[in-house]
Amino acid sequence: MTKTASIIPTIDIEKEWKRWNRFFNILNEPEPNVGQTPKQAIWKKNKSTLWYYPATEKKVEEPLFIVYSLFNKPFILDLTPETSIIKGLVDRGYDVYLLDWGEPSLEDKDLSLEDYIVDYLQNAVKRALRHSGAQEISMMGYCLGGTIAAMYAAIADEPIKNLMVAAVPIDFSVTAGPDTWMQALKDGRLSTDRLIDVYEMVPPQLVDAMFRSVSAPIYFSPYVTLFHRAYDERFVDKWRRLNKWTREHVPFTGAAFRQLANDLMKENKLVNGEFVVRGKKVDLANITTNLLVVSSANDHLIPEEQSLPFIDLVSSEDKTYKLVDAGHVSLALTGKFAALLDDWLSERSQPLQLV
Repeated sequence: MTKTASIIPTIDIEKEWKRWNRFFNILNEPEPNVGQTPKQAIWKKNKSTLWYYPATEKKVEEPLFIVYSLFNKPFILDLTPETSIIKGLVDRGYDVYLLDWGEPSLEDKDLSLEDYIVDYLQNAVKRALRHSGAQEISMMGYCLGGTIAAMYAAIADEPIKNLMVAAVPIDFSVTAGPDTWMQALKDGRLSTDRLIDVYEMVPPQLVDAMFRSVSAPIYFSPYVTLFHRAYDERFVDKWRRLNKWTREHVPFTGAAFRQLANDLMKENKLVNGEFVVRGKKVDLANITTNLLVVSSANDHLIPEEQSLPFIDLVSSEDKTYKLVDAGHVSLALTGKFAALLDDWLSERSQPLQLV
């Protein structure tokens, strides 16, 4: 063996050709099926749909209402039958309702966070209560859906028995993005108003770019992993489903994004008690329901410090904080999150009264 041959590894051309061929075939295969848990549409408003997932064998009186983010499609919560949060909950005896915000378009540009909270979420909760016949409801909010759920819970007249939030941004003085961006936003050097004035909507391409800027280079590493694990069918199946989700961001209405950027990110009005919804001040101290806050130790989008203050801002006597070993998205992919919710929620729910 020559000295050069000992330094440069031998390449198996046939093996590498098969690897590259398999890699590109995966990228060009038909879209995988997601959201397979049986459901029924029971209410619609504009682009939004309220989905009902009946329990496999109902065990508790209160249904569980899920609020997801406005940035993404909610099928991340029902990605595969083996890891689905929703399937895990219905199999544990909960009737589940999910408000799917849908995909807004230009005619929805004036929809604000207030509109989403009152006209959509509050009315959907009322419909879920009527449909279920329950006296109270439990609510779980994920990511920005948790922020919206918290705002709603602070002004709600409807009976919320338990509130759970995961990977939730509450204190916007903390950010996962570059500090220079947040400082520029606060002192006016960076303004989203001009963007909204021109485009009226935040297109999904820009939403995608924002998440990439925070998560890079992690965003690109899955393609490297796919290349090396292209023959692991279970891994490939999960990778394709997750990749479908990451590529399907939805537009964000101009009015809602303006409030998110100015009222929450810039002025931190939620923590300061200054955010107002239809004339009602959103005071988180009004929340007295049982509360569970879940953060992920490896969350690159919503750091623990953004969620933790929520515990001290509410007036709940029964409140629990859990830090789990997961990332922002992997929290929903392990199959363990439904069990975590059930462990906490089952002790605070009314067992089904058999007639």
